[in-house]
Parts: sequence; C-alpha cells; structure tokens
Amino acid sequence: MTEQDGTAFSLAELAGALSRIQAALDQRNTAAEVQKEAFDRLHQELTQYKEDFVFQTTKPFLLDLLMFYDSLSWFHHSLVKPDVTPEVIAESFQYLVDEFLEVLYRQDITPVEGTRTFDARIHKAVKVVGTTDVSRNNVVEQVLKRGFCRGGRVLRPEEVVVCRHGLKSKED
Repeated sequence: MTEQDGTAFSLAELAGALSRIQAALDQRNTAAEVQKEAFDRLHQELTQYKEDFVFQTTKPFLLDLLMFYDSLSWFHHSLVKPDVTPEVIAESFQYLVDEFLEVLYRQDITPVEGTRTFDARIHKAVKVVGTTDVSRNNVVEQVLKRGFCRGGRVLRPEEVVVCRHGLKSKED
C-alpha cells in the first residue's frame, strides 16, 4: 500500500462517514417533520375537544336562556292586547320572575338566605340610617338588591340599608 493508496482509503472512509451522517440527518429531519405533524394534529384535536366541551357544558344553560327569551316575547306580545288588566300583567310578570329564578336554580344559583341582622359575609351595606333604639342596631332595614349564592359561596351579596345606633344617616 502506497501512501497515496492510504490517503485514498481515508477519503473513502471519510466519504462513507459523511454519507452516514447525511443519512442520519435526513432520518432526523423526517422524524422531526412527523413529530411536528403529529403535534399539529394533536393540537387541532384538543382545540376541537375544548370547543365541543365548552359547547356541551354551556348548552343546557343557553337553552334555559332561550326558553326565558320565549317567555319574555310572549309577555311582550300579551301587553299589547287591549283587554289585559293590571292584575293579569302583575301575575304574568311574577311568572317571569319565577321562571327566571328556576333558570338560576338549575345553575345551582340560589337566593341568599337573608337575615334581619347585618352579616358582612352575605350583606353589603349601601346605606346606613341612624336609630335611637339600641335593639335596632345592625338590623337590616331594607333589602335593595337580592343576594345570590352558588355552591355555598356568595356570588353577589345582598345590598341593604342598615340601622346604626347613635349615628346620623349617611350613604356609602
């Protein structure tokens, strides 16, 4: 073997090594493309699942709202009838309130169990009125807005007027 032959042999080894490196790189690129396509498909499936999940979980509530919309439309059309008395209007309106409360109940939303004594966990004092009667201190004088709970937690506190002994009336 001449030195030239040894060099030629080394070039052949080098060419083989480069060929193997090129094949490995091609294989990695192919694997990376397959992995990217799989990731993109998975992302698309998860996005579709999420959208379907949100739709399926909100659908009952939205159908309840549509039913209430139908009742509101019925009430609106009944108001234009000439023979409708104030009593019928009041009863119909109470029916709408009751129906709306039913929609809330189906969503596990219930009215706050009001108390006559102010409780900061369920009440929000929006007005304080003074009283000279000690026994009326911290008494809820009036509920301005009804409070609601969901799952045992206050969603919206009741907005109330509270009596305070020895204070002049003020608005917060």
